[in-house]
Amino acid sequence: METKQQAIRTSSDSVKRYRIEGKYIYRDVCTLIFVWISTMEFHFYWIRFVETNNQTGHLTGVGNVLMAMGIYAVLYFVIGRWLHAFKIGVERKANILASHVLTLLTVDVIEVFVSCAITGQIRFIWDFTKIYFQMWLIVSVINCLISIPMVNIYRKTFPPLHVIEIYGERLNKLYLKINTVKYKYNVTDLLSCDEKEGVIRERIKPFDAVLLNDLPAWKKNKILKICFSMDKRVYFVPKISDILVKNSEELNLFDTPLFLDRNHGMRMGQRVVKRFFDILLSGLALVILSPIIGITAFAIHHEDGGPVFYRQERVTLNGRHFMILKFRSMIVDAEKDGKPHPAGEKDNRITKVGHVIRACRIDELPQLINILKGDMSIVGPRPERWEHCDKYREEIPEWDLRNKVRGGLTGYAQVYGKYNTTAIDKLKMDLIYITNYSLLLDLQIIFETVKILFQKESTEGFSEDKILEMHGVVEDEDDQTAAESNVEKL
Repeated sequence: METKQQAIRTSSDSVKRYRIEGKYIYRDVCTLIFVWISTMEFHFYWIRFVETNNQTGHLTGVGNVLMAMGIYAVLYFVIGRWLHAFKIGVERKANILASHVLTLLTVDVIEVFVSCAITGQIRFIWDFTKIYFQMWLIVSVINCLISIPMVNIYRKTFPPLHVIEIYGERLNKLYLKINTVKYKYNVTDLLSCDEKEGVIRERIKPFDAVLLNDLPAWKKNKILKICFSMDKRVYFVPKISDILVKNSEELNLFDTPLFLDRNHGMRMGQRVVKRFFDILLSGLALVILSPIIGITAFAIHHEDGGPVFYRQERVTLNGRHFMILKFRSMIVDAEKDGKPHPAGEKDNRITKVGHVIRACRIDELPQLINILKGDMSIVGPRPERWEHCDKYREEIPEWDLRNKVRGGLTGYAQVYGKYNTTAIDKLKMDLIYITNYSLLLDLQIIFETVKILFQKESTEGFSEDKILEMHGVVEDEDDQTAAESNVEKL
């Protein structure tokens, strides 16, 4: 009987393993299809152009054609992976569609200059611009259309992971948030981390993955080892210390493993380059967007005769206070009592023009001036009001760690979180940005920002009750936070 049960378990494990491997194979096949379609479309337009405009005919040779197609295919593959265009079954449909559009736009812009270099004729730049714009529209539609059935097939073929949550002292109902991504996760059981090892091993056996939710460090380490020994996929909520040491450098100088965590933040060279691009991009944006800025300013003043701009004290690099600029989207004296009152989605203090510019994020454009002045950066932790910082600091002593860099117009937490994301989660995401900083990461966040402009959930308002709730979500003793826990017993 025992041998039969072992055989059944082995067979079940094999099925799970093949299913997981099948996901990767399916995703790779989809990626190849996208690359093939895009490259073939490029080939069509390239051949048609060079046959018409290349008098010598050397560009229609097999070698030159293959080189041009190879460059395009590599660019599309690399940028597509970078922008998550091929994450079939991982990202939401809307994210995948937006990623395809941005990927193709980026590749085609680069290809304009690559094609000029290959032909050796800069005079063709406008011809290539028109051709690749047309190609971008066509291929974007094709790739977006085939993405939808690809995602549907994936979700029908590969059911969501069967997950068990192991929780600590504070029950924050993380499993409810995880279960909102129904096509990917299904948390069906909860287990206390205080159970004995034998019980934990037995309970997690039938599951595909284990979710570790806010466990003390020593308990998390113990269960991680159990999951490793049982080949179980693990998801866990990181502590601040986990984020800080994630990119430690491995040293092999001794016969004892040693990691080095430099903790120096951005290097001087990185700061100079980042500041250069802040000035360049904010200056260009102010020039290009000047018509929108002018029309918005006129509309705000015309509606009620009040001031165009709204100034608010915020906190940036090294805890320095500065006055952030925004287009005024609320009535004059919306906070006449001097206290902060965050706006909800249906706040009657918001003006008619305010509803429009808030929905389109136009109210943030004057912050380009703050960037030019050096108060802010294009990408960085979102600068908070000093009143909120004081409150957060009482419960989260590590809050000021996010001030190692300038506050940003957009940032990691703005891209991957929501407007009403809890303070501790915002801090963790900001620290992920700071400890992983690179110019490439800044560029990726800018691209991701374009994508989230079309997602309603990212523009949700939050009430004062939500502010209090944000204060209630804290880390455990390992991160030295001290707030009351509201523990529910399951």
